[in-house]
Amino acid sequence: MDAPVDYQVQDAVAVIRLQRPEAMNSLDRATKVALLCALQTAADDDGVRCVVLTGSGRAFSAGQDLREHVADLRAAAAGAAEGAADGGSDEAAFALGSTVREHYNPIATLIATMAKPVVASVNGVAAGAGASFAFAADVRLVAESAGFNLAFSAIALSCDSGASWWLPRLVGVAKAKDLLLFPRTVRAQEALELGLATRVLPDDELEAATMDLARQLAAGPTLAYGSIRRAIAYSQSHDLADSLANEADLMDLTGASADHHGAVEAFVAKQAPTFHGH
Repeated sequence: MDAPVDYQVQDAVAVIRLQRPEAMNSLDRATKVALLCALQTAADDDGVRCVVLTGSGRAFSAGQDLREHVADLRAAAAGAAEGAADGGSDEAAFALGSTVREHYNPIATLIATMAKPVVASVNGVAAGAGASFAFAADVRLVAESAGFNLAFSAIALSCDSGASWWLPRLVGVAKAKDLLLFPRTVRAQEALELGLATRVLPDDELEAATMDLARQLAAGPTLAYGSIRRAIAYSQSHDLADSLANEADLMDLTGASADHHGAVEAFVAKQAPTFHGH
């Protein structure tokens, strides 16, 4: 049986590929655990300077594996009924929020905060948590046949994996509510117009374009990229004065880096800089 997540590193780019194509790369427990492990491995590896998240087959990820979820609900209901028959509590012991706290939140946090750029290569439909993971990335390259669907309310659920945080920042509050309250598939071109996609590419060009961009980022000043990510995230929840102070702190960090010193020397010498990520 193939692993649910494939992890490969080439040219300082870690490619993390969901590979449950028969289930549209939906997220069962094994996949969530493997994805979190792969992201942590990439985040901790100084030799990795850019991360690509993508799927196999016709989906990026359909979100939560509903077959497994239904089985959990049924098992919880059966357990509750058995407990009530024995004179115990008749409350179901299953809480969906547990997998959000244990799996989805750490995955979304790693994608958004690791100190290196993350590219979502959206090869097919990205629904529910799958869409949220793509929105957490810095860049979303989207195949022409792909799309996003914020499907949570269609099965009477709230949203998770950062959808409530990223969507309003990408498309505005009103549009975010529209997409969440009235879920539908947002096709690639509309996603580009709304700001959900960074670029739209022909399906047969997506993988090559993704790797070209990822290699470009991997050859860049990784410390500066990570600091820019941190500065933008910080400014979303702090006022101007605090954000300016944080920028100064990050400028201290990057200004002391070998990459910065080498880049300004190269500029003066009219040469192309070479970055090492520190």
